[in-house]
Amino acid sequence: MTITVSGEKKEYKDGLTLPELIEIEDVETPQYVTVSINDEFVPTEEKESTVLKEGDSVEFLYFMGGGC
Repeated sequence: MTITVSGEKKEYKDGLTLPELIEIEDVETPQYVTVSINDEFVPTEEKESTVLKEGDSVEFLYFMGGGC
């Protein structure tokens, strides 16, 4: 199936889960990443059970703190 990850269309196996995608894409600090699928945030408690579908668009978002 084809899904878009961080703006790039890629091919993956059917039935790919979000945790599998996070591992395949070698996401840094996966425990702290926020995921959006089709512009909808995935609640933390649903990450493990989320299955991706043909045409989904996935973004990995990192929140940064800082300032002076």
